[in-house]
Amino acid sequence: MEKKIKQEELDNILKFQNKIRTICTNIGILESQKHGALHDLAGVNQDQEKLKKEIEDKYGAININLEDGTYTEIENNVE
Repeated sequence: MEKKIKQEELDNILKFQNKIRTICTNIGILESQKHGALHDLAGVNQDQEKLKKEIEDKYGAININLEDGTYTEIENNVE
């Protein structure tokens, strides 16, 4: 005679296994989305650095007020 656990116990085990599988799948999807978002962020950072260099080439080293666009020059204290 085969020894078995109760069907209710087996059903509970299978329910938890399915939940774990679903959660792992969701984690994989989220990691993939995170990976894409990190690439997007890297691209935006590159574009920002390019713009920063263009502005610095045009105006020199400056601090820009992001509220109204005014700027002040950054003084180089070379001693």
